[in-house]
Amino acid sequence: MSNPVINVAEIFGSNVFSDKVMKERLPKAVYKSFKKSIDEGKQLTMDVANVIANSMKDWAIEKGATHYTHWFQPLTGITAEKHDAFISPVGDGEIVLEFSGKQLIQGEPDASSFPSGGLRATFEARGYTAWDPTVPAFVKDNAVGDVTLFIPTAFYSYTGVALDKKIPLLRSIDAVSKQALRVLKALGNTTSRKVVATLGPEQEYFLVDKKLFMQRLDLQLTGRTLFGAASPKGQELEDQYFGTIKDNVSAFMADLDAEMWKLGIFSKTRHNEVAPAQFENAPVFSMLNTAVDHNQLTMELMQKIALRHDLVCLLHEKPYRGINGSGKHNNWSLATDDGLNLLEPGDNPHDNMQFLAFLAGVIRAVDRHADMLRGGCATAGQDHRLGANEAPPAIISVYLGDMLGEIFEKLGKGEKYSSKGKEFTNVGVDTLPSFPKDNSDRNRTSPFAFTGNKFEFRMVGSAMSCAGPMLILNTAVAESFDEIAGRLEKSKDIKAEVAAILKDVFRENSKIVFNGNNYSAEWEKEAAKRGLPNVKNSVDAHKALITPKAESILTKYGVLSKEELHSRYEIYIETYSKVINIEANTAINMAGTMFIPAAIKYATKLADSISKVKAAGVSAAAQEGILKTVSTLLETAVKKLKAVVDAKEKASNISEAVKKAECYRDDVFTAYTSLRDEIDALEAIVPANIWPVPTYADLLFKL
Repeated sequence: MSNPVINVAEIFGSNVFSDKVMKERLPKAVYKSFKKSIDEGKQLTMDVANVIANSMKDWAIEKGATHYTHWFQPLTGITAEKHDAFISPVGDGEIVLEFSGKQLIQGEPDASSFPSGGLRATFEARGYTAWDPTVPAFVKDNAVGDVTLFIPTAFYSYTGVALDKKIPLLRSIDAVSKQALRVLKALGNTTSRKVVATLGPEQEYFLVDKKLFMQRLDLQLTGRTLFGAASPKGQELEDQYFGTIKDNVSAFMADLDAEMWKLGIFSKTRHNEVAPAQFENAPVFSMLNTAVDHNQLTMELMQKIALRHDLVCLLHEKPYRGINGSGKHNNWSLATDDGLNLLEPGDNPHDNMQFLAFLAGVIRAVDRHADMLRGGCATAGQDHRLGANEAPPAIISVYLGDMLGEIFEKLGKGEKYSSKGKEFTNVGVDTLPSFPKDNSDRNRTSPFAFTGNKFEFRMVGSAMSCAGPMLILNTAVAESFDEIAGRLEKSKDIKAEVAAILKDVFRENSKIVFNGNNYSAEWEKEAAKRGLPNVKNSVDAHKALITPKAESILTKYGVLSKEELHSRYEIYIETYSKVINIEANTAINMAGTMFIPAAIKYATKLADSISKVKAAGVSAAAQEGILKTVSTLLETAVKKLKAVVDAKEKASNISEAVKKAECYRDDVFTAYTSLRDEIDALEAIVPANIWPVPTYADLLFKL
């Protein structure tokens, strides 16, 4: 069944209470007051809020909405919502539809059941949601036509402590804007009033047939396959990447695009990714805060819409062993309110003083705080992905490309760089014209690569919120810009000072720059010589978030208080233990109730066959050999299963959070990963009609 024809221009933003809609529906004075409050960062008066709330309610009801919700992003990493109907009783069984400015501006959800990392006791339930007017409200309907008004909000405690990912992100956006403006002003810019961080997150994901998914307990409970022998065919032919999109997948993508467009999400690119059954959706960049909200919506829509097509969307960073994992490439840049991209090198980047100053600031920030950036991207799922297959390694480095790298080196050494002029590439076909050559090639192995007028932070995991990694990057860059601004503000010769800054950054921070193959063993050795951190598991990586250095920078720029920072660390460590515990429980269940019984069933069949064959006076050597192999694997699997149970019990009895997480990492995870060896070996022997779950070949190629 074909999808209906879509008028993109007509539906785009149709479910958004956008600036355009507000301008059309609000009184001019109210609209003007609202815009002024946004521009100046001031609170709305209640009179203005009441008018906006009533207009928003009327618009939503016209769209079919019956409820509203304050939509927020708690420290679970996903979104949360509590729906309230617009109805209010007026007596005699009558109702009126109401929505006040107070209801718009502030809500009060129960905060006790969300993770707080020790910020509050469980019995202290009061939490508040506050409308974030910088992101427009929207309506969203589900598969049965239930429509709700969604109001993007921040989430904080009774004492004003941030309980979400949005508040610290907004603080970091303010911090980088303030310091970048100082640099611009020192460089002579008198027109820009604001600097906004921008983001375009490329979202990778897998699809799997829903019927097959429902037969895999590990996929249902953990998002990844805990067991599974390699498919006879994997991704080695590289025939999936940018390949023809199957009709059922195309239908899903078309529905996904339509729903994203209705919500004003700039869904731009869709394609097959490298691995079988893996895909990507990429939007046009937007303001960072909006982009984070939109990416959360995108992940939710992917999962919901996939189900409508009898598919399941897997967002885990590594659903399949030996197959490429999924990331979320964060294309980050900085732009002014009057249209300047601060990371645009121009035709002559070596003479572009503004670009060079900001580039130097970013390089210094990444080098100084590589450990924090790594820690901000750490999860149990990421431990499977970083450094495996096509994923960037756990080592942070910066890719500049040949031309920009040469400029940085020469200017850093105080040498002159001579422009080679615009180069052109000719592919040797008369009918194809020569075309201008880009300033740099792309390095798909680099975790932090310059890609023309932005940096692509490729270490962020596919299931993660972009907020955490981005607030660390923003804060690190803000600190670096702060130092540069301080030097420029004191200098009488700005051009000479920029040159001096470049020399200092090259001398102190150029070790972070690497233009080669990040996947190679040689780079790992070279990185160690340079003193670059290489933290390969999330338990250790998270520790970078609570060092004195991390506390100093995050508190200095008002992004996270020490209390808020430590609470997040505790949540991340506790979450790691919980994830590994769930995986262990699932592995115990599947091995004990599915795989080992299937192997025993096959061994019994073999034993019966051997008896019958021998009774017929024929050699049963082949069957006896298979039975011996199966029995040996079974015996070892049973021992290893007990080891998983014992390791899990040991870990569960540890009270100290970090030691518990380390035990789950070193003992529990190691135990069930080892158990997989025997189970996967049995899968390769036991007949398909006895094996209890779909294989990798089924999951990857029966889509």
